[in-house]
Amino acid sequence: MTTFPTADQLRSIDERHQVFCERLEDPLALDQGTFHFSAKDNLCSRGFQARAGSRILKGYRPPFDATPIRKLRESGGLLLGKTNMDEFGFGTFSTNSGFGVPRNPFDPERSCGGSSGGAAAAASLIPQHVALGVSTGGSISCPAAFCGVIGLTPTYGRVSRWGLIDYGNSLDKVGLLTRTARDLERYLPVISGPDPKDPTSLTQPVLDMRGEVETVAVPDEALVGLSPEVAASFREALKELERNGVKVREVKMPSLRYAIPAYYILATSEASTNLARYCGMRFGAMNQEFDQGFNDFFAQTRSEDFGPEAKRRILLGTFSRMVGFRNRYYMKALQVRQLIIREYRRVFDSCDAVLTPTMPFVAPRFDEIARMRPLEMYQADFLTVPPNLAGMPHLSLPCGYSHGMPVGMQAVTPQWTEGSLVGLARFWEEEFHYRFPEVMV
Repeated sequence: MTTFPTADQLRSIDERHQVFCERLEDPLALDQGTFHFSAKDNLCSRGFQARAGSRILKGYRPPFDATPIRKLRESGGLLLGKTNMDEFGFGTFSTNSGFGVPRNPFDPERSCGGSSGGAAAAASLIPQHVALGVSTGGSISCPAAFCGVIGLTPTYGRVSRWGLIDYGNSLDKVGLLTRTARDLERYLPVISGPDPKDPTSLTQPVLDMRGEVETVAVPDEALVGLSPEVAASFREALKELERNGVKVREVKMPSLRYAIPAYYILATSEASTNLARYCGMRFGAMNQEFDQGFNDFFAQTRSEDFGPEAKRRILLGTFSRMVGFRNRYYMKALQVRQLIIREYRRVFDSCDAVLTPTMPFVAPRFDEIARMRPLEMYQADFLTVPPNLAGMPHLSLPCGYSHGMPVGMQAVTPQWTEGSLVGLARFWEEEFHYRFPEVMV
């Protein structure tokens, strides 16, 4: 049976865990579950605000649980708290939240990664904890790599999105961040399965947790632009896999270079539509100044309560959807998406998984992030965007450490084969020693 950390133990880790401490001191809380979990702030839950990292949703308390949260609660889980994130998932470093910035457990001067940065920090700091994250373009893999934990993003449609505050409907996926493969084996079956409230989850095959990876493909295109420390750690990981009988093949996947522009056209187009509802009248912050024209009324709320990155992505998406641009941008991006899916399937004819580093560098310092231009931030996702665009399951695992900071590698397998990824996580855990932050219970 799982042993809960005590409130005093958590408080000794860091005062920022105050919300978890208060939850554990609730005399009724410990009677409610046999394991504890947290949920990203864009998943609705009873008893907590759901703000999606945005000031425009401050104070919103849903009267229902998102399906993955409901399933974990029904299985005996205690929801300890909600975790911080980039506003609506718009970011790579969790620096775009309206409610502060989570800090990396290995070095508080560095980023947790985004957008599920708070979830990765919780999974890294709290033993026997499972964190629900959400990925649109890499928001589970990236923070998992930066915080040294395992991050599993299931096939699109495997886990119900009902109760998730949308970013991009055709891309959003709910997944898990944790320290061990055992937790993936235990909790992935719990949150998976058809849900009549999310039609995209209804056609999935039964989850098969069996499977293994015997041959991996390493695309040449994924080895360009890496920092020396990430390149060295990844090469060592490949050698370790080969020593243990895994075949490593070099392949070419030229379509991967088009994934970033296609992703940002599709994702921002969907985001600009989804966020149109937050206009000061029906959803989000209410504007009480009714003596204005429509444009001024809507613009005032959205200007005051959306952050700079949210505004940038809304404008990008709205531009792509303008009359006359549909074929020029949106339809072309959909064609690129199909091209990438076909290329993955071609590689899977002869290999079990595509293996790459997860991120091109270790978690950057906040002063380094402040000097990055938006385009540089977007390009940092070039390894995590392709499997998200293709809707294929993928897994980030720690594969090395550079000056104390974790390095991640990412495996992608065919749709509906999450069991192979869990098998790889189990195998790798036996061969590679994971490290966790010293500030631990």
